[in-house]
Amino acid sequence: MKKLYGAAILGALILGGAFFSAPDAMAKGKMLDPANGADALEIMKRTQCGEADGVPAVYHWAGNVYSRIAGEPDRLLFKGEGMNIRQCVRVEDPVRGVGYRQVSREVMLYLDPKTGKVLRRWDNPFTGENVEVMQIANDPVNSRPSYPKNADGSDYSLPELRQQGDWLFMPVEVPLFYHNVLAGDYQDFVGNKYHAMEIFDFTMRASEILDPKSKTAYPSISWVRISDWMPWMKMRGRQGQMVFNAMGAKLKNFDELPSVLKDEIKLNYPEYTSPPPGDDPRPNETTWTVFKKMIDADRAKKKEAAGK
Repeated sequence: MKKLYGAAILGALILGGAFFSAPDAMAKGKMLDPANGADALEIMKRTQCGEADGVPAVYHWAGNVYSRIAGEPDRLLFKGEGMNIRQCVRVEDPVRGVGYRQVSREVMLYLDPKTGKVLRRWDNPFTGENVEVMQIANDPVNSRPSYPKNADGSDYSLPELRQQGDWLFMPVEVPLFYHNVLAGDYQDFVGNKYHAMEIFDFTMRASEILDPKSKTAYPSISWVRISDWMPWMKMRGRQGQMVFNAMGAKLKNFDELPSVLKDEIKLNYPEYTSPPPGDDPRPNETTWTVFKKMIDADRAKKKEAAGK
């Protein structure tokens, strides 16, 4: 997922399975207080992470992918099945306190909307061309460390948290607008920047996530993504966007994933059965960076073959 949510990087210190919990609430036996920086961080950690530092957590989502083009009805292009496997590790800062860093990798499969099978090739209805489908397989999708204190000295705070009865709702909206690795060096002047919006809406029980005795929580999630066409679709600058809409939840373990994901991971992405190491230093990947590497490698191979 993302990504899904933004994602990010930096070194971390793994403390063999140690569970970080908000000290104030634990000491006093009170429910976690979202207005307290350390408690707010613990709430976010329970939303994102496994039962203990270094213990994997798995998110699953499934839904639909549509086209949106001005002047024509939206079209259902694909079904989608995705997963993200992550772990959280303890990090310490002498000023900002004890926090965590999340490391992950994720897969999302494009499925035939009629058969539900994984698409290998796709008849593009807009261009008439048959193209090879590149599934989403981003490794890594890591996050910057989070601490009870922010870099400016303020307390860590949640993006938003709403309670209705025993239900807590936490929307996370991520507008993205940055350099597109597939475009040129003049994007500030002629456009073509990477432009997308990721929306993650978490729903969880207050009685679970706010209880200091809980090791983690198992929220449900909805994910909406609005973005440009995928590069493998070869749309050649056509006007329009893609809209992804999916729902899912954090699972107890990898085995709870549906067979279509487990079978494809076993076949083509065997490393996705576990998260990256906690001190993973690599830059994050996206469909755009992965596609660029694939195209560059293919061009280099063809150039070498032509020179022989």
